[in-house]
Amino acid sequence: TPPRLVFVSEKGSVVRQSGTNVQVPGVDEPDFVKLDGPRLYTLSGTKLRIFDVAAPARARAVGEVTLDGPARKLFAAGDRLVVYSSMDPPAGRAATPECTYGYDCVPSGDGAATRITVLDVSQPGAPKTLRAIDVSGSFIAARRIGDAVHTVVHDDRIGPPGLRFAPERPLAGPEDAEREFARLREENRRAILAADPAVFLPSAREAGQPGAGACRIHLAPGADAAGFTSIISLDLGASGGFHREMVQTQPGFTYASKGALYLAVPQLARRELYPDWAHTGDTLIHAFDLAGGASTYAASGVVRGRLLNQFSMDEHEGHLRVATTVGRAPDPAARSLVSVLRRQRAELATVGVLDRLAPSEDIRSVRFDGPRGFVVTFKKTDPLFALDLSQPTAPRVLAELKIPGFSTYMHLMDPEHLLTIGYDAEDQGKFAYFQGVLLQIFDVQKPSEPRLLHRAVIGTRGSSSEALTNHLAFTYFAPKELLSLPMTICEGGQGPQHGTSQFSGLLLYRASAQRGFQPLGRVAQGQAFCGAWWSSGFSAVKRSFVTGDHVLSVSDQEVKVRRIQAPSKELVTLTMQ
Repeated sequence: TPPRLVFVSEKGSVVRQSGTNVQVPGVDEPDFVKLDGPRLYTLSGTKLRIFDVAAPARARAVGEVTLDGPARKLFAAGDRLVVYSSMDPPAGRAATPECTYGYDCVPSGDGAATRITVLDVSQPGAPKTLRAIDVSGSFIAARRIGDAVHTVVHDDRIGPPGLRFAPERPLAGPEDAEREFARLREENRRAILAADPAVFLPSAREAGQPGAGACRIHLAPGADAAGFTSIISLDLGASGGFHREMVQTQPGFTYASKGALYLAVPQLARRELYPDWAHTGDTLIHAFDLAGGASTYAASGVVRGRLLNQFSMDEHEGHLRVATTVGRAPDPAARSLVSVLRRQRAELATVGVLDRLAPSEDIRSVRFDGPRGFVVTFKKTDPLFALDLSQPTAPRVLAELKIPGFSTYMHLMDPEHLLTIGYDAEDQGKFAYFQGVLLQIFDVQKPSEPRLLHRAVIGTRGSSSEALTNHLAFTYFAPKELLSLPMTICEGGQGPQHGTSQFSGLLLYRASAQRGFQPLGRVAQGQAFCGAWWSSGFSAVKRSFVTGDHVLSVSDQEVKVRRIQAPSKELVTLTMQ
């Protein structure tokens, strides 16, 4: 049985609970489930549910709120909740999976308007709505820094309703087509001239408040979109009012430090119907200051290549580091690079570049840590690159460690060790097939000499985990050295063939640099699916939390509460349906 561990923080308080796994300490990220002290908050359909988990073995539902639209994400901060829900989703538009990882993945929202609801949950059995803000854009991302909440939304179609851009009847020939398009243009022109000017801009209104809040609009350099991306900033301690900052741009990945927010927008260098296989593009990055709890557009810049996800960006001592890949592996022309940018007036200027990193490979994971950086690329093996970023104008490679497989997420266990999750790989000569889920621990105390300390492979091809491509699903609770991972285990797969399902649920490990990965048990939950692609990890279990001596295993339908020392033994199941 695992030993009982008690961890005392620097302030002397006992840390007994894990939270959301965020990229930047002190910068909270929203999710569909939040554990905050004695309460667990979940979103499912149009329901917000509140559970009392102060005594996990007696966990119970204590409150519920029916929202006006499908719930998306939430923040929990003491007695305040911020809930995002979709309003009036466009007819005929299919729901798309959340975009968190991959080169063909760009966060774009669901096309629906967004409602931001602030609730008082000091009485969990009777939550009160304090504020409701309706914005026309669809939800892209959000960050919470103390009481300041910054929400990124995108409006992709601005203008009066009823505009038509193609004939709705069969055309008799070229002359008929020319007449019909001319008629449509004239109809559209009249509709545009007669429209209220307000319809050409995103809208935002707060219930019970006059006006639409403070607002600024920017046309940033390189903008290539008809729509707008907006940042809505509000103060949880205020009874009303918000600030909007709008930029004419497409949506993209969001990264935020405590003082700035960045949007990385993919730019299409060429628009041929059939682009070259090694098609290259640039990424436009917009920077916003977050001083005073509001967002202020500050600068824009361009880097070569495409970002993998939000971890491809990081700010340190006034410099933004961005890891990108140009082209597609295994094309010999493909390569990766790390660009270092610094604000120079209204420009994010490139002051340093590490180019031609891993030719013919692409980036599979990135983690920046102050003056250090770690990048994993892949074609057949997993080169882990350790980078020296202490001189912004001269970033350089310190070391390259080649090992089988590749990591899709790197977690800082402590300043000296990396804990990673990814895939094992089977070398086929010119390429490799990804196989089972791979866990690794690296010693990076000396970045010039990284060492692989421990390695464990789970299942065969077809095995997967939500944590592979969504860091919110990854839980490492350092005080207990406890690693809890949603998992689908498939066995018998090899080469391109997927195995057959053997397990679906949550895996628990004691994970340490000294002893490696020690299995502690499993929580069976949901149905397994053996067929997920490497860039879209899947498992029935979506999240997990540690509270005291218990673990909470969360799927879309239910929360299973189990003792860490006996995870397979039934205890409490909380329904989210």
